[in-house]
Amino acid sequence: MPDQSDHFVLDTSAVITYLIGEAGSHTVQEILSAAQKNKCKIYLSFVTLTEVYYVTIQRQNTAAAREIVVHLSALPVEIIHSNERIALSAGRLKAGHKISLADAFVAATAIEKKATLVHKDPELDSLQESVKLFRLPYKGQIVNN
Repeated sequence: MPDQSDHFVLDTSAVITYLIGEAGSHTVQEILSAAQKNKCKIYLSFVTLTEVYYVTIQRQNTAAAREIVVHLSALPVEIIHSNERIALSAGRLKAGHKISLADAFVAATAIEKKATLVHKDPELDSLQESVKLFRLPYKGQIVNN
C-alpha cells in the first residue's frame, strides 16, 4: 500500500483492476477509502475516463459504460482535463519513452499534480525517473475483496 498522505493518479489499468476485482483491487479500494476520509486526493486523467468508457462499450455495451461513468463520478476522484502544461509534458514523455499517447497524458497528469501514478501497465515502468510510480500486481488472478 502506498503512503496514504500522497496524492494519486489512477491509470486506466488501476481503475479497471478496481472495477473487475483483479489482483490489486484491494489496494485501489484502500486508496479510495483514504480519499473518502480526506487523507489524500485522487485524480483521473480525462484519458482514463475515455479509455474506461470505450473499453466497457467494447466488452459489454453502451448502457454498462454509462453505468461505469456514473459509478466513477460518485467516487472521491477529480477528473483532470488537459491544458497546455499537461499537453507539453505529455509530448516530452512521449518523445522520450516508448509509451502510448494515452499513457503520456496520464503520466503528465501525475507530474502536474505531484501525485503517485498507480498502475499495472509495464510500459509505465520506464517512467520511474520522471514520475513517482506505485505498481499494482500485473494482470493475473481474480481476487475477491
